[in-house]
Amino acid sequence: MILAAGKGTRMPASEIPKVMHEVGGKPMVAHVVEAIRRVCDDRIYVVVGYKAEQVVDALKHSAVRFVYQREQLGTGHAVIQC
Repeated sequence: MILAAGKGTRMPASEIPKVMHEVGGKPMVAHVVEAIRRVCDDRIYVVVGYKAEQVVDALKHSAVRFVYQREQLGTGHAVIQC
């Protein structure tokens, strides 16, 4: 389970979801998916919320499953959504 629903309020003023900031030419969340694939190629769930469409679009070819956290009510709530 990858928690990718947060807005990133502690990051510099940005309208981009925190997991979508690029590192090495691709979104941070893509690096996380690749790292997990090395050890587990089974079911990978990505919890999305804030600007979910951007995260879904970035990972649409990654064969991950998306879980929507409609209200961002914290980490525990995100886990419950799965």
